[in-house]
Order: sequence, then C-alpha cells, then structure tokens
Amino acid sequence: MASARRRNNETSLDECQSSSKLPRNDKSHIAALILARGGSKGIPLKNIKMLAGVPLIGWVLRAAVDSGMFDSVWVSTDHDKIEEVAKAWGAQVHRRSPKVSRDFSSSVETIQEFLEHHKEVDIVCHFQATSPCLHPFHVKEALEKITLHGYDSVFAVVRRHQFRWKEVEKGSGEQTVPFNLEPAKRPRRQDWPGELCENGSFYFAKKEIIEKEGHLQGGKLTYYEMLPEYSVDIDVDIDWPVAEQRVLRYGYFGKVTPEVVRLMFCNISGCLTDGKIFMSVSGEAMVSVNTRDTTGLRMLQEEQVEVILLTTDKDPIDPALLQKLEDRIMCKVEKVGKEPLNDLKSIVEKKKLEWKDVAFMGFDQADVKCLNLAGLSAVPDDAPAVAKKAAKYICRRAGGSGAVREFTEHILLQKQMAKSQREQDRIDRHNF
Repeated sequence: MASARRRNNETSLDECQSSSKLPRNDKSHIAALILARGGSKGIPLKNIKMLAGVPLIGWVLRAAVDSGMFDSVWVSTDHDKIEEVAKAWGAQVHRRSPKVSRDFSSSVETIQEFLEHHKEVDIVCHFQATSPCLHPFHVKEALEKITLHGYDSVFAVVRRHQFRWKEVEKGSGEQTVPFNLEPAKRPRRQDWPGELCENGSFYFAKKEIIEKEGHLQGGKLTYYEMLPEYSVDIDVDIDWPVAEQRVLRYGYFGKVTPEVVRLMFCNISGCLTDGKIFMSVSGEAMVSVNTRDTTGLRMLQEEQVEVILLTTDKDPIDPALLQKLEDRIMCKVEKVGKEPLNDLKSIVEKKKLEWKDVAFMGFDQADVKCLNLAGLSAVPDDAPAVAKKAAKYICRRAGGSGAVREFTEHILLQKQMAKSQREQDRIDRHNF
C-alpha cells in the first residue's frame, strides 16, 4: 500500500499537469462518458449542484478533459440545464431517450444506447459524476491497463479495513457469523491488508464487452486501486459538507492554480444596490444596501483584499450618501466614465498588480471588458445577457439582495482552494 501511495503521488507531480496523450499501439476511439440524468430521488439536479464552487459534474469533467486521454468526452443526459453545464465544462452531449431515463434504467442500458448512436467509439470510460476527487493521473494509469497492457476492462477500487458480519432476520433465532475474520484471532489493522471494494469512481471497458456480455466488468479484467482520500462518493445530502471539505484538500483544481484575489472592484448601482432610488418629500434621495453584502465586503478586507466601490455620473446617488457608504464599509469610492476599464487600468498598474489578481463585479454592457479581463468576475442574476456572457461567475441572487455576499464567498473559497492546492503540492513533493 505504501508503494501505491508513493506511485500515485509521484505520478501526480509529473502527469497531473500534462495533457499529452499516452502512446497507443492502435487507433481506437476512446470516449469518456458521464451519465447525468435530470431526475434524482435524493438530491434534485444533484449532478450540477455546486460543490466547493464548482458544479458536481464539473470536477469529473475537468479531470477527464485535462487528462488528454480521450478522443471525445460526453455527458449523457435528459435535462436542458445539465446539458448547458456539461458543454460549459468542455463535454459533448448525448441526449438520452426516455426509455433509458427512468428511475429503474441501468447504467449499462444507457451506455449501450450511447454506443448505438456512436459507432466510432471502441473503448468507453464511464465516470461517476458523484466522485469529485478524481485526478487526471488516475485516468491515465487506469486507462494504460487497457491501451498498453492488454486488459479488456478495468474498474476503480479502494482498500477498506472493515470486518463484515452476516445479517440475520430479527426474531429468527439465527446467529450471526463473521465473513472475513476469526474473532479469536482478530488482527490489528496494521497486520491486516484489508479488502478491495469498488468505490464507483469509474468503469472502463472495450465496446465488445459491453455489447456482447451486457456489463462493464468482463473479458480480461483488472482493477485500479485508488487511495482512500480520493474515494469520495456523494449519495445523500448529508454527504455534501463532508465531501466539500475532502474536495478542498484532495480535489483536482485544474492545470492553473485558483486565482488569489488582492483587489476587488464592485459597482454600487445594480450590484450593491438594486438600482432603486427612494425620494423623500423634501427631495432627499435614499438607497437601500443589504447588510449581508456589506458584511461580505468586510470579510474580504479581513483577508487582505482591498475593496473599491465604483460609481458613475449617471448614478443618481447623492455624494453625501456615497460618503456614508464609504465610511460604513471603510473603502474607497471611485467615479468611472463610460468605459470603466480606462479608469481602472491606472489603478491596477499603480498598485503593481496584474488583472489576474483582480476581482470585478459589474452589471451592464459597459462592464464587459472588465468582466472579461479580471481573474474572477461576476454579475448578479438580474444582469442583462451581454454582461452574463462575459462574467466568469453568475450569482444566484439579484443585485441588492445578497449577490455581492455570494460573490465574496466565492472569492474566499478560491483563496481556500489555492491554499489547499499549495499544501497538496507540498505534501506530494515531500512524499516524492
């Protein structure tokens, strides 16, 4: 087991960041396939629920795409929203039929239907969307068993140290018996190698095995052992917080380290406020600011992220109100023109930062250039389509209703991911 751990860590250093294909002796078409039905009895639309800032299916797709091992990457689904997310994460979409979209439809039936429509595929690599700690090096090492070592199918396992006992029916009088131990000779954990159990991360098989034998584990068969820390399977909602912490420590974050923001620009109108101006009888103007949003901005400041609020000549906000807002959040308010980027470039340069170090939250067409350029960018849910298309993150909440807080939490999560990845790299180098 120790040798397996060293091998996996060693491989992750050299191969996890590589996208070059493993040499193959044939021209087989190898396809990655993730099954993601819209209906879920446990968690509605579980496959695209956000986990540590990424849709659940995105973790698996990122590892599959970045492995560079596939001629095509597919998601089989019956749901429009899942299709949209799948395409955003680099996959092609196979729209499955109603026949294989029922609660009792099996994975094999769904894969067989996929093969009927994609005759070019020779090897299917079926990944479970619910296994978010998959890494490219897992994919490469497992697939190598088929492409280089002559196996027909391979599946993922994890080593478990659990003593199993026979279940007996209540009231039957039957006595339970152990399955895998002798109680009189109960071994210590360190003296027992444990047992290999499927962890459900993936099942790879040649097409003829699936078509002729009707399952994914046939022909010349072998397994690929994954370490326990990578064996995460989300079945029920209570798993979510646990899985999120595991992903932050052991997940694959992509080829590029998550951005670490040092400066945030945020539009007041449309982001921090809902755009409404309240006028009193005496002519005084008032705006409404959500305290959750201002708290979020202070959370960023506590993490050494400078915050600058943005306003324009078109914003009908009284200068006295702007001063109060500035005092409340303890940050600067800058006035920008029709092209905010022209004014913000000099600020970024003066602070000796690059745009990858900047987060930008905008709302309208004028913000598009900044949204595209910033390392992290976001718009509220009620922003126009042109701004949504440019943003890297679309908030679930509207402007003035918690969208700023949502984006600040996303920024802080990215910082935590970056810290986790640095720690993971440190551990890997130490083990190497």
